[in-house]
Amino acid sequence: MSSPKEIIRQYEIKPRKKMGQSFLLNQDVICRIAQTAQVTRDDIVVEIGAGIGVLTEYLAQNAAQLIAVELDNKLVEVLNDKLSKYNNVHICSGDILKFDFNAFEMAGLLKIKVVGNVPYNISSPVLFHLLSCRQAIDSFVLMLQKEVVERLVAPPGGKSYGVPSVILQMFADVEKVFDVPASCFYPRPKVESSVIKGFFRKKPLRELADEEFFIRLVRDSFAQRRKMLINNLKVSRLLSGIAEADIRTALDSAGIDARRRGETLSVGEFGNLSNLLFSQYKNSNDVETSQKLID
Repeated sequence: MSSPKEIIRQYEIKPRKKMGQSFLLNQDVICRIAQTAQVTRDDIVVEIGAGIGVLTEYLAQNAAQLIAVELDNKLVEVLNDKLSKYNNVHICSGDILKFDFNAFEMAGLLKIKVVGNVPYNISSPVLFHLLSCRQAIDSFVLMLQKEVVERLVAPPGGKSYGVPSVILQMFADVEKVFDVPASCFYPRPKVESSVIKGFFRKKPLRELADEEFFIRLVRDSFAQRRKMLINNLKVSRLLSGIAEADIRTALDSAGIDARRRGETLSVGEFGNLSNLLFSQYKNSNDVETSQKLID
């Protein structure tokens, strides 16, 4: 197996800054990422940003089927050349944010494992895309900016805990596996990286009356981190049809002190509060609709 440096020299690859390209050179780290994914002969794997194909080749040796998604057409040519000997590898030229993971579920295939070194500039969109397709995905192993991973796995109460932490942890069991120094990449990025592993839950940590309402409520709760929860909620556009007294009642029913900050609430507390407020939200909208019909 050729080393990353050899491949870069052989194909005269020039990293494209506008695409956030930074190639992982350390083969020990590449091997460890593949081992973390725990790919077996029964698994379908989708690799995000296959790049020069080193991790792809490690994964291909164990997967039943591997779909390597790559946006850069130059690298797609490299992948087709390097991986032509693998009958279980399909190179997909395109944007991972447009990749239809749900097609696997509709086809009745096994849930897939997602692996990849995600460009820092699309970390959040990729995570939310995976969340939206979680019914088709079993697990994911992703290398992201270290700061992002620390936010995703953070417990309540710290400065790293926020909207991404709550939303992802409601739907997935996640852990940081290991850190990757900037010196392992070419070109060297200005920040450190970390590898995160997660399994999507069969059901959310709390049964949710409405998932979209939950996500919007979490975002509004952190609108101004240093404010008390009640102060964020009473100016929330989502809850504009609910009186402050009713918001306070929901907080009391959930056992949450209105003076707490959003960053102190557990994922479960956010779920319980979301369900209580959604009931009031639905009732207020029903009343408004009925009034319009009368008028």
